[in-house]
Amino acid sequence: MKDPDVTPLLLQPKGNIPNNPTLPLLLYRQVFPDELDLEAQFKEAFRKNNWGGSWTNGVFGYHHYHSNAHEVLGVLAGAATIQFGGSGGEEIEVKAGDMVVLPAGTGHCRQRASPDFKVVGAYPKGQERYDICTEADDMTEKMENIRQVSLPEADPVNGENGLLVQHWKTNQV
Repeated sequence: MKDPDVTPLLLQPKGNIPNNPTLPLLLYRQVFPDELDLEAQFKEAFRKNNWGGSWTNGVFGYHHYHSNAHEVLGVLAGAATIQFGGSGGEEIEVKAGDMVVLPAGTGHCRQRASPDFKVVGAYPKGQERYDICTEADDMTEKMENIRQVSLPEADPVNGENGLLVQHWKTNQV
């Protein structure tokens, strides 16, 4: 694994999608440039760094967020455009080898995807029982949940000294 190129993106609330008031979404480009068995590489890194509840599938085609958990998505195959932050939010192209870490409250929705698009998702230790919230949920109640979600102990691929820890500790209020 190489030192990934990481882009932080702090998203403002959009409609009834709260996003996270203090923690930026982190976009990691080409975490594992060797596409040989990306699923095993991502899952092993997540497991080693205490990100669990792992699943493999796609990304829902409707705006949703998790109010009680942070989430990591490692792109295993194909490419997609995912809109982050709710309707009218940031559209970002991701491809195999990329990874996105979503702080609790961050809206996400698949806009377009190649037929082979697939991701592996996981959650910090203790946050594996995540909820799925939509624009129909009461944002006031969900904001209280978001504020109470603890920071992960480690970056999902680079551990305790990884870029997630650096970015999120400096942004925490």
